[in-house]
Amino acid sequence: MTCLGVIQSYGLRSLGFGERLLPRSDFTLCDQVVLIGSGLIWNVYFGVLALGLGFFAATGLALAKSARASLIRKPAEWFVFIFRGSPLFIQFFLAYEAFVLLPDIGITIDLGLVTLTATTDWLTRAWAGALIVLFLNTAAYAAEIFHGALLAIPKGDLEAADAYGLTGRKRFARIIWPTMLRLAWPAYTNEAIFLFHATTLVFFSGFPAWQQRGDALYYAKYFADRTFNPFVPYPIVAGYFILLTLVVILVFSLVNRRLNRHLPQKARARLRLRLQLIR
Repeated sequence: MTCLGVIQSYGLRSLGFGERLLPRSDFTLCDQVVLIGSGLIWNVYFGVLALGLGFFAATGLALAKSARASLIRKPAEWFVFIFRGSPLFIQFFLAYEAFVLLPDIGITIDLGLVTLTATTDWLTRAWAGALIVLFLNTAAYAAEIFHGALLAIPKGDLEAADAYGLTGRKRFARIIWPTMLRLAWPAYTNEAIFLFHATTLVFFSGFPAWQQRGDALYYAKYFADRTFNPFVPYPIVAGYFILLTLVVILVFSLVNRRLNRHLPQKARARLRLRLQLIR
């Protein structure tokens, strides 16, 4: 089979399109590159959705941590503390065990005349359960970044907003939120990069790959086990994630430029990437 035929047969296999059976022997470099790249689609899925949903949740948590009312501030502080204080892998394990128990316990919704039973078995699948864990984890880390940025907003900006008569939502939308993002964006870029790297932990978690449709690391292990040579598939995975990191840096750099467009060139904050080896 030519490399073009391999792309047509296995390029979207992780999504259920193309050949159902994996190649059994005579693996070529093209086979490994295409199948591992197919699995990377799931890593991108986890990263993009968790980051997108976590961004808005983190903003709410940061505001809650800054609230004066303890009933609002304390739950946000404990949420951030728990998810930042425990390892991500343990969170995957505990979440999976909890989701497995849900179908046995059952969730009933009493509507008076009718009682509905909600099915929860879909939570044990990686596309949903693992996504929830990644969403909660990145929301906690990003909330701490945003909260620090809220505390660092210059008082002069807030006084200027008061002088112009900006209050409530207008004050937040025009002054507080843009300034918070501008101050937090370099650190948040590092969190985004690490989140995409953390998606590889889904393979080691209890969430199974449905019908052999796993992520990039799933296919890398498949080839490593059958060729007894881990020095080809795993570097391919690393290469894919390096390219993915470059894309993230490019996108976040464009957003950073947009956030700082009103500042002089010398005063604009530059993205400084910091390597994180462990969460």
